[in-house]
Amino acid sequence: MRKLAIGICVLAVGCALGAASAEKVSLTYWQYQYDSKVAEVNSLITAFEKANPDITIKQENFPYDSYISKVTSAVAAGQGPDVVNLYYGWLPQFTSGGYLQPLPPEAFPAKQLEADIGPLITSSKFQGKYWAMPTAVRTLAVFYNKDLFKAAGITHTPKTWDELVADGSKIQKVNNGRVQVAGIALQPNGQDHHLFREVLTRQWGGKPYTTNFKTITYNSPAGLEAFKYYTSWISLGAATSGDDLFPGSGNPYRDAFIAGRAGMIFDGSFAIATIRSSAKFNWGTFELPTKTPGGLRSNFASYWVNGITRGATGAKLDASVKFLKFMTSEATQRDWLKNVGEIPASTKLASDPVIRKDPVYGPFVAALPYAHATFFADEAGQRKAVVDAMNSVWLTKTDPAKALASAAAIEQKALDVYFKSNK
Repeated sequence: MRKLAIGICVLAVGCALGAASAEKVSLTYWQYQYDSKVAEVNSLITAFEKANPDITIKQENFPYDSYISKVTSAVAAGQGPDVVNLYYGWLPQFTSGGYLQPLPPEAFPAKQLEADIGPLITSSKFQGKYWAMPTAVRTLAVFYNKDLFKAAGITHTPKTWDELVADGSKIQKVNNGRVQVAGIALQPNGQDHHLFREVLTRQWGGKPYTTNFKTITYNSPAGLEAFKYYTSWISLGAATSGDDLFPGSGNPYRDAFIAGRAGMIFDGSFAIATIRSSAKFNWGTFELPTKTPGGLRSNFASYWVNGITRGATGAKLDASVKFLKFMTSEATQRDWLKNVGEIPASTKLASDPVIRKDPVYGPFVAALPYAHATFFADEAGQRKAVVDAMNSVWLTKTDPAKALASAAAIEQKALDVYFKSNK
């Protein structure tokens, strides 16, 4: 895989600076600490620098929980990265806060971006300008332990949520009141808050937000039924919290799965590389179920983008543009899929029959046509609101209707504040 990366720069548009350039430029690239992504970017930087000997790039990484504050404080002080990797849901904060500069339209024409990336790119558009570019996207699917399925006598993957819960009950093992093997390892602050809003709420006949994302609508009869359904899985003996299985772990639900202590987890395609390198059993993936056989499908799409901070000017800006083009080139996207597991952002590549039919990647790619990307005015705050609601039902036996109403009120306030300041 790494040999492929060395040759990428030859294919990347605008990659070579030209031997005649005399000015040496040093760039700093920041992303949060995620092992497969860090290793991949290091390999890509090596390829880029080989083809662009006048540019050097230093990658720096920080823990996820402190990443936003690190970036904002550094950029505000005129320091930090020139090119920065950001979760798409943070873009409203970063654009309104003045931490990024728009993509130069002559280097990134709007029509070309919209043709190459499709509707997804519009989530990076504010004030009529594009501010960042995705390399890859991710949807959700179910990772499952084939060995645990076989031991429980399960012969096929579930098609409906009721089937999934029934299978979870067959797999789950309890000893002296403690779950030793979970049928489903739940993680509200992982991907499950997205699962509730963008998948279950829609499949139960509701919508999480109005079309313009200004109003919360998951606090509806349909949304409440979906919320009650999700939070019932633990009491039904089909699931347990990842935190109960691997307390203190950064990603307890995924670590439990890798350790063979969970039959199923809901996760994004970015987890493929980690699970593939660590799991010592037979595993696979399948598309998220539907409420009824052949019923409405829905999924959550997310992505990380690369943007240029406001401090990159002159030669640094030119070099940053070259690196950004390289990081979003077709060759880089193919390499990223193989080494990280995230789906190419390019609509052309995502339609590649080889990728679509892959037994591991295929379920994630298949979800792209019906996936929704949530708009976040305050991603961390909105996530916490729903996570707290789920935990309050489990831990303090709060009435689900009351818990959901509280989450909706908190999210609504965040949206009101944002849209009032950003008309």
